[in-house]
Amino acid sequence: MSTIIMSSCWPLQGLSVTQKAVLISLADQANDEGVCWPAIATIGKRCCMSARAVRTAMDHLEAVGILTRERRFNSSNVYVVTPAKFNAAAVAPKGKRKTGRAGDAPGAGAAPHAGGAPDAGGTAPGAGGEARGAGLEVRPVPPNRHITLIEPSGEPSLPAGLSAAPQVVDSETEVQAACRATWTAYARAYGERHGVTPVRNAKVNGNVKQLVKRLGHVEAPLVAAWFLTVNERYVVQNMHDLGALLARCEAYRTQWATGRQVTQTSAMQQDQTQSNVSAADEAIDILRARRAGNAQ
Repeated sequence: MSTIIMSSCWPLQGLSVTQKAVLISLADQANDEGVCWPAIATIGKRCCMSARAVRTAMDHLEAVGILTRERRFNSSNVYVVTPAKFNAAAVAPKGKRKTGRAGDAPGAGAAPHAGGAPDAGGTAPGAGGEARGAGLEVRPVPPNRHITLIEPSGEPSLPAGLSAAPQVVDSETEVQAACRATWTAYARAYGERHGVTPVRNAKVNGNVKQLVKRLGHVEAPLVAAWFLTVNERYVVQNMHDLGALLARCEAYRTQWATGRQVTQTSAMQQDQTQSNVSAADEAIDILRARRAGNAQ
């Protein structure tokens, strides 16, 4: 950013809001010589406007001498910001436009509306060549108004006799109902085991919702209530916190469905049994190999 160029652009008057925004964006990216090369999309994103609005503003800045452009193929254009060359009178403002027949000019006493009606003084246009005023006043469009293709033209309307379509009920309602059922089952079982009501806060609500999404609307309340019967050391020490259930909810669901709780002791026993089975299998394989060797 060049503070020299930026400080020279801020005092400039006679520009619209859109034009000033584009100018300040260019000055913010220019060096001390006013040279920069941002993309049109980059300027539009920074100024919150469409690419068409950016180009229109650049056309005006170039017309009044503040901006010069060097167009390059397959690359960003090079822009030079020159606040000292600003000439507000270089482009005439868009004002009233007159329409009429060639050679006709509005008479001094002619009314501003078409048809050559008499003015307030009662004088009518003469036959000797006093021209009729046929000009129509056209209000200028504000310079900071840019209508793009994506700009809505108004609110959509419905045909006569038709009412608005009913809103579709989202499945979020079913999720909320399942969350309430899950929390109720968990809180009731928690009170029966620990004698107090569990704490409920935003974190707990999030855990309940995740539990419903992972286990389903039907099984989540059942597993949550069954979880209070788990006697694992870690779970008991944490007072059957919902976070512990959520961390291994699929495994606890399997234990609930099969009716078998896998404690640390039972897991060690199963591991030892599997080790013994593996050792026996290895001994049998060795014995078979020896017998095959002796037979040869």
